[in-house]
Amino acid sequence: MFYREYPPHPALAAHVACVWAARAPASPHVHRVLPDNCVDILWQDGGQPGFAVGMMSKAILVASERAVRTLAVRFKPGMAGPFLATPLNVLTDQRADIDLLWGRSDADRLTDALWTSEAPERTLLALIEQELLQRLRTAATAGTPLVQRALQALDGSAGVLRVEDLAQQLRVSRQHLAAQFRAHVGLSPKLYARICRFRRATAPLQHEPDWSGLAAECGYFDQSHLIHDFQELAGSTPERFHFSNRPAR
Repeated sequence: MFYREYPPHPALAAHVACVWAARAPASPHVHRVLPDNCVDILWQDGGQPGFAVGMMSKAILVASERAVRTLAVRFKPGMAGPFLATPLNVLTDQRADIDLLWGRSDADRLTDALWTSEAPERTLLALIEQELLQRLRTAATAGTPLVQRALQALDGSAGVLRVEDLAQQLRVSRQHLAAQFRAHVGLSPKLYARICRFRRATAPLQHEPDWSGLAAECGYFDQSHLIHDFQELAGSTPERFHFSNRPAR
């Protein structure tokens, strides 16, 4: 499977992590998508409208029976809201056709432009960026200062910071923080932090890992805590995950 990321247009860099392109093989295949604390919008060939994929609370398996070409944008945590005009908790573990969020005429116009052109993929991704730039000009501000500070603190601690301590630092109740965070990010602060830790633990490993040492390094209470998160978030034990994702020699 081909997959490539590109840096976004500079005017989108505060909101967008990357734009990306993928080509899946013609033979039937299944691949696992892990939660990554991001929201994506995908356009796939075949004449269907694009669709937004909300924040994920666990891994999903994506199956395809045909070759699929995908063009997409990945938003930074908490930054998709202005482009989707909906609270992000509505999209958690869901996908929504972009014509329901943008209106059919705008969605169809972009879909037609993407799949009736023979232009290189980076040129096609630029069409998506132009649509986002137009929407950014009239969009509401992403998140709130409270949510942005919470995201910075959780990302800065790689998910180790306790939500109780975060709320105290921000001088708000845990309940108020959770409500604002869900609406503007799509997950609770606790689950967001949990996925931060998990992503660190699933980073490519060059050698056979010391699981207890990795658990301690990533902020888990112990190895059993690490195993539990792998089973919950990846549907796999750490050993099986590491073996299936180990680079070929």
